[in-house]
Amino acid sequence: MKKKRVFLGSVATETNTFSSLRTDIKDFHESFYALPGKHPETPTLCSAIYPVARAKAKKYNWNLIEGTATWAEPGGVVNQKTWEKLRDQILSELHAAQPINIVLLGLHGAMVSQECQDCEGELLEEVRKIVGPTAIVGVTFDPHSHLTEKKVKNANLITVFKEFPHVDFVETAEDLIDLVHKTEKGKIQPIISTFDCRFIDLFPTNQEPMFSFVRKIKDIERDERILSVSIIHGFMAGDVPDLGTKIIVTTDNAKDEGDAWAKELGLELFSLRGQTRPNLISIEEAMKQVQNAKDGPIVIADVWDNPGGGVPGDSTILLKEIIKRKINNVALATIWDPMAVRTCISAGENSVLQLRFGAKMSQEGGNPIDATVKVCKIKEEAFQRFGDSIVPLGDSVWIKVAGVDVIINSVRSQVFHPIVFSSFGINPYKKDVLVVKSTNHFYDAFSEIASTILYVEIDGLYPSNPKTNGYRNLSRKIWPININPHESVSY
Repeated sequence: MKKKRVFLGSVATETNTFSSLRTDIKDFHESFYALPGKHPETPTLCSAIYPVARAKAKKYNWNLIEGTATWAEPGGVVNQKTWEKLRDQILSELHAAQPINIVLLGLHGAMVSQECQDCEGELLEEVRKIVGPTAIVGVTFDPHSHLTEKKVKNANLITVFKEFPHVDFVETAEDLIDLVHKTEKGKIQPIISTFDCRFIDLFPTNQEPMFSFVRKIKDIERDERILSVSIIHGFMAGDVPDLGTKIIVTTDNAKDEGDAWAKELGLELFSLRGQTRPNLISIEEAMKQVQNAKDGPIVIADVWDNPGGGVPGDSTILLKEIIKRKINNVALATIWDPMAVRTCISAGENSVLQLRFGAKMSQEGGNPIDATVKVCKIKEEAFQRFGDSIVPLGDSVWIKVAGVDVIINSVRSQVFHPIVFSSFGINPYKKDVLVVKSTNHFYDAFSEIASTILYVEIDGLYPSNPKTNGYRNLSRKIWPININPHESVSY
């Protein structure tokens, strides 16, 4: 039997259109860039389709043609030349691979360039033009994305990470590839239904009410007519027309049933508005709990200085408060400051020097810290883990400042795993306090060692309040900007 020709491609980043950063080709090369055939066996968050497809290719009688796979840490608007270069590279590889029966794409879904508010929709539209209407196009998305008509119209199948933190990104790729195979064999006829929930919020799925909501949609998928159910959380730092939460239900040739399920789930999710965020507390309350604590380690998440949300990750506000209060036995990761890293590497391990670090990118990140520091450890090309994925930190250093252990990195990344400390020689189990720059992706790994987890809210770095974000491109009413956005909509 002749093998089906299957093309793989991945280009991904999450664009914070409010960020002081900008994203160009160097950011993709620093984070992850694999030319055709060079993708490692380990997956990245948005390119798990590569190792999964390789594992299933023989069983499914597929001939894989691998295109470029690349990812940039979330940041500001993508330089237009960079987007066009990445887009055209994948499209030219797809052209060269013709004829193609199946296209599998690992995308994020929230990329915005200087001249395009729907980069992935544009890419999918061009892919469809190349492969024609009969080829099967399957795509994975991150839930912190924007679902547009172009994305839905040009894909046969869409699967989205269900969990936040995104511990199921490999499982999501497996689901997509299995459904694509069933489609190719004529066993199913996927039809996508969507519903616009008309609101935006945070939806951590490791806590209620989202924990139970995700379990519910997994139960619904047991119905053989329901092929897949996904939630697009939306990304509130992306000022685009389709900002907001949406439901995707893919059925086996049952459009009316899919529409009904999407509406029912969408309105149920809307009823949970305002109840899904983690319990965010002030710095003052966090410091009070730390000073009164008897057991450690307490993990403090600096949720809005999270590089995973496209901000710099160089705020010094929380660190200064810890130093001011003379809180002992604390380790913090990370502060992004390539210049400070370079200076510490030049000084060498065990050196003591006067160093200015942090708060380089914006006034909302506080002021730089000027202090005498000790360089405890230097690591070239440091990394951490997120599930099976390897996440680069670039050249990095462990410094000690006013008794606090601080990791400074040269490649921006949020914190995922305690290895960010232990790889430098810091034992996270023996610390009273661990401070991490992350909103929720740290949770899965750190919850195993933490006595308490505190989510600290520091305003200014991330556009966390939709009421005051001042969106210019949002094309419809959504909560909480509008109290009842469904009022004038007929379903």
